[in-house]
Amino acid sequence: MAFTDSRGHTRTSMAEINIIPLVDVVLVLLVIFMITAPVLQSSIDVSVPKTKTENQVTEEKLVITLDKKQRVYFGNDPVNINEIADKIHEKLHDPARMQVYLRADEKVPFGAVAVLMDTLRQAGVTNISVVTEPAQVPSKQ
Repeated sequence: MAFTDSRGHTRTSMAEINIIPLVDVVLVLLVIFMITAPVLQSSIDVSVPKTKTENQVTEEKLVITLDKKQRVYFGNDPVNINEIADKIHEKLHDPARMQVYLRADEKVPFGAVAVLMDTLRQAGVTNISVVTEPAQVPSKQ
């Protein structure tokens, strides 16, 4: 379709889509997802016990979590305790050589933790580390 301006020149309509606003919106969404993604990964609320000894975890390992309601999580995914052996064999090629971190809420009875540890051992995991938080030691002044 052609248009004529006030001087008599013929102009055609602009048939292109302006891509700059689209790119701006996509970049804003990308930034929002980059900020919220790490928050979503630690969505299981567990209050681990506090101890005086502290070990730094420097690399990502397999984490099994037991929350206050005694629900078991494999990473961030809820799992039935009877299916945990299958999940471990899917994730780990050699469970006897790999380290598994066990996060258990301090309000959970020890019997539930013992049953979960026994299930992990039956799955072939021999290296189980219990995750704790460092206790606040009063400073001597």
